[in-house]
Amino acid sequence: MKIVVLAGGTSTEREVSLNSGKMVCKALKSKGHEAVLLDVFMGYESETPFDLYKTQTDADQAAAELSGRMEEVEELVKLRKKEKQGFFGPNVLTLCKDADVVFMALHGQNGEDGKIQAVFELLGITYTGAGYLGSALAMDKGLSKQIFIHYQVPTPKSVLFTKAASIKEMPFKGAVVKPCCGGSSVGVTIAHTQEEYEKALDAAFALEEEVLVEEYVSGREFSIGVMNGRALPVIEIEPLEGFYDYTNKYQAGKTKETCPANLSEEITKKLQKEAEHAYRALKLEVYARIDFLLDAEDNIYCLEANTLPGMTATSLLPQEAAAEGVSFEELCETIVLDSMKVER
Repeated sequence: MKIVVLAGGTSTEREVSLNSGKMVCKALKSKGHEAVLLDVFMGYESETPFDLYKTQTDADQAAAELSGRMEEVEELVKLRKKEKQGFFGPNVLTLCKDADVVFMALHGQNGEDGKIQAVFELLGITYTGAGYLGSALAMDKGLSKQIFIHYQVPTPKSVLFTKAASIKEMPFKGAVVKPCCGGSSVGVTIAHTQEEYEKALDAAFALEEEVLVEEYVSGREFSIGVMNGRALPVIEIEPLEGFYDYTNKYQAGKTKETCPANLSEEITKKLQKEAEHAYRALKLEVYARIDFLLDAEDNIYCLEANTLPGMTATSLLPQEAAAEGVSFEELCETIVLDSMKVER
């Protein structure tokens, strides 16, 4: 099959996305597919765009070249906004329309929030992962919270603030302050004092206009992949220092990950059941990863859903698949094949 692996973009998770895209592209090539890595924002400037399948022979090199263009991306964002140009880079839609399927390796804003998915559905482009509605619901942590509460998915207490109507007094004894639509824990801070809380609010509002403040829950951290509504083995995440923030997620040696997690069969099944519950509540499709906390009394708290989780061989979802004997290459191909069966 001809597959465009769409990555990059303009979000704070651009580099993470390029790394996911590179690994997915290599995996799909190893399975015999014609796969190319394409930056959704930078595109591919050529009068003969389909020659990308011939000219791009090394996904590592392609990702490295795209990674080095961050300053150019920032300038182009300003230019396109000023000149009222579109988001998609040169030939992106042409290549995506021509492909059998687009593998969504995007993370964060303008990629994981349903906007591109909605465009693709209108254009009849087949793509991997959740649809536009589930993507949008899961990306907005404020909406996710309301849905969790409505469907009785256990989740920490929280308050949603806008910049104009934020409350400076800490609403809980300990608080987790996070931008409402960010990913990879960018801008997330744990505050235990009033001073820390005020600094955390300022940092979060510097990134977005809406901020979610959750009650801090001390406990073990877990993540559970869900494939077509079925939970995978539970993985435990143990940062060596602090919490599972951006640095601990992506810097080697900062976090210990155990899969399957060392849990009783009863707690394992409860966590998996709630992962499937959250998946259905948010109207997700094909695959996702759901994050949880478990406190000392074995109370379960669902934190959020990731509709386009990291996709390198050492990312959490691939580790869970590996625990069931599914290789990274097989996982990538399964996501493609399952996505092509979904009626949009």
